[in-house]
Amino acid sequence: MTPRLYCFAESGHSYKAALAMTLAEMEWHPVFVDFFTGEARSAEFRRDVNEMGECPVLKTDTLTLTQSGAILQWISDQTGKFGGAGDDRYEVLRWVLWDNHKLSSQLGMLRFLMHFVPEEKRPQDVIAFVQSRARSAFKTLDAHLSGRDWMVGRDVTNADLSCCSYLYYPEPFGFNRADWPNIDRWLSCIAALPGWQHPYELMTRAYPGPPKEET
Repeated sequence: MTPRLYCFAESGHSYKAALAMTLAEMEWHPVFVDFFTGEARSAEFRRDVNEMGECPVLKTDTLTLTQSGAILQWISDQTGKFGGAGDDRYEVLRWVLWDNHKLSSQLGMLRFLMHFVPEEKRPQDVIAFVQSRARSAFKTLDAHLSGRDWMVGRDVTNADLSCCSYLYYPEPFGFNRADWPNIDRWLSCIAALPGWQHPYELMTRAYPGPPKEET
């Protein structure tokens, strides 16, 4: 069976897995999850797909796997790509773990609060706090990328594919590429890879947009 990825385009974590499989030239099939209507949090989804109520979820004939970092490792194990050579694989893992704790976790929350929550319900104090944490992560990432094309070693790895995911989204959430020249250059390097696609090209969008005013 062709691997199936339960996903939706607004999910940066889903994008990590979708992009890695695409760049690795794997056959895979996206299964759309209508996140904004609550599908991922439904009793059926938790029972049949992922007890954690999250995306992405990878399903094969013999495996159901959740959490983007674990899925990236599975892709590397299947293809021999993106895992890092020799001891570099530990450095790749170090940055994947850092991303999930310090970068993507902050950016996913920040983008949700600043874009997908109705404006009158946005908690400004929380947004300001998360923005400060995001800026700290940007500083770490930008400094690490000084003089480097890639996060680890001489080629793209899971460290790059994990850390880049939320930084391609167009919705404003406090990230301006021009403010971070090393990150900007690195994102251009990734986007130049053969087969690269934007998340809104790889997966189906779920967000219906703000409700239309009645006339």
